[in-house]
Amino acid sequence: MQRLESLHGRSFLTLKDFTPEEIEYFLDLAADLKAKKKQGITGDSLKGKNIALIFEKPSTRTRSSFTIGAADEGGFPVYMGADEIQLGHKESVKDTARVLGRMFDGIEFRGFSQDHVEQLAKYSGVPVWNGLTDDYHPTQILADFLTIREHLGRLKGVNFVFIGDGRNNMANSYMIGCGKMGVNCTIIAPRSLWPKEDLVEICRGYGKEAGSTLTITDSLDGVVGADVICTDVWYSMGEEEKAKERIALLSGYQVNKALMQRTGKDSTIFMHCLPAIKEKEVTEEVFESNKSVVFDEAENRMHTIKAVMVATLGEY
Repeated sequence: MQRLESLHGRSFLTLKDFTPEEIEYFLDLAADLKAKKKQGITGDSLKGKNIALIFEKPSTRTRSSFTIGAADEGGFPVYMGADEIQLGHKESVKDTARVLGRMFDGIEFRGFSQDHVEQLAKYSGVPVWNGLTDDYHPTQILADFLTIREHLGRLKGVNFVFIGDGRNNMANSYMIGCGKMGVNCTIIAPRSLWPKEDLVEICRGYGKEAGSTLTITDSLDGVVGADVICTDVWYSMGEEEKAKERIALLSGYQVNKALMQRTGKDSTIFMHCLPAIKEKEVTEEVFESNKSVVFDEAENRMHTIKAVMVATLGEY
């Protein structure tokens, strides 16, 4: 594929920063790279590029995806765990960024603070990629959109439902991505876990331009007509002390067979970014059913993350 010059040299911090056309390009490039990998074809667009992988939070899919994606394209990834780097502790994020920017060609960050990833991008002078923060998880949205395209054949006009903690990084990122790409998005959550109103209004603005809707509700009737039902864990890393409270709040919002049937569609697919706590946010029955595409999503993390690195840092 021909490179989209507007993406080269840019950081990937939130989908707010990208046009629908640029997001579509990431997905098209990911599909192309995926097809080539299935044929045993890898590239050298990241040849000679050293890539720092900073992980304050552990991960299976994100670490594997950045490591394999970089290696497939000739890059050299270096993992830095929470106990191996002084980010924001003995050394300021600003200073760490300026050091790493002298040594690495690109930086991935997976951690707590969105401010940290933004400072890395501001001061390092190299592309920085958000592998997850408490506010946003943009690489997961690309993987999910690629998966939806593969199973439903389109994004625009798809009815997407997220059920669970409407304030978490996944709900935030789905609202942004769906608004940009013309996907009708419904967030189903208890009122105390609804997303911030300012972000809702921003995303409704995106949807107005793209011709899609954003609905926030506490009613399970919001799943009627859904093409996709998606959920996430009820409490995130670092929120373990809230487990009992969240389970009490969200026990009525479990994705189970009855909820899937409530859509009124036999074609509805189930999605989850993983890891899942089965029999909490989703039953084993739904998770293991033929409606579940969770492992397609997991694989597509690798292809879409590779596309982000290639598009923003690669030479091709």
